[in-house]
Amino acid sequence: MTRLASSGLGLGLFATVCGAVPAFAQTTELAMTLPPTSEAVPLPMGLSHAEVLDGWQTKSGTRMAAIRITLDAGWKTYWRHPGDAGIPPSFNFKASSNLKDVKIYWPRPQVFMESGTRSIGYKDQMILPIELMPEDASQPIQLEADLDLGICHDICIPVSLDLAADLEGKGAQDAVITQALAAQPKKVPSTARCTIAPIRDGVRVTAQLPSDAAPDQVALFELPSQPVWVSDSQMSHQGNTLSATADLVPPNSEPFDLDPKDLRITVLDKTHAYEMDGCARM
Repeated sequence: MTRLASSGLGLGLFATVCGAVPAFAQTTELAMTLPPTSEAVPLPMGLSHAEVLDGWQTKSGTRMAAIRITLDAGWKTYWRHPGDAGIPPSFNFKASSNLKDVKIYWPRPQVFMESGTRSIGYKDQMILPIELMPEDASQPIQLEADLDLGICHDICIPVSLDLAADLEGKGAQDAVITQALAAQPKKVPSTARCTIAPIRDGVRVTAQLPSDAAPDQVALFELPSQPVWVSDSQMSHQGNTLSATADLVPPNSEPFDLDPKDLRITVLDKTHAYEMDGCARM
């Protein structure tokens, strides 16, 4: 039996983070149970379906599954780095049973421009493979996944979902999950060179990156080791080099010591993506 519960989130935070989006829908509390049959249940506007895809057991004993969020036509949701006009999905698996650890895999997202503001995410559908490490590999995992995410069209709706599934890992490899795994940005050895300078409320990073000079390339900075807000990167091409600058602001809005080895940089264009960890200081 799979359970799906959905509710509106407080709009204050969402409106602050997504201020460039034209309008925000007022959501009401929704609570529902999805029965084991396929009978229809009410869902928030823009959200067509949400489910856990049961996958297979890997050679190491972990379970490969996926979270699939299906949106109405034209709607989108956000990547782990949402850009300057969005919030990243957040996950809570603490209510799960027989679960030791979770790793989320992120397929290559799209870049959207709205009212001069860049956002990063997925249109119509988001499939996130998740690798689950059980406490006891001989027993099923009772997965409880609480998700908070934003979905947007002409308006934005913050949504909270509770997905539950029993995962035995006895299935064959699922083509949908394997395709999503294959769609991740390509991991490449880092050849990035960076300058890091303090600013009033954080640090400013400028990276010199290898580039094929595609005019639609976007460089995204992340700091996996700690929570920071990251501005849209400002980019310019110089031959086969992409120069990208972004501000990283911690929760206390103060300058901090940034180890360039902690940076993760992803470069996207319309058809390709590569990702590198670390940046050599210039």
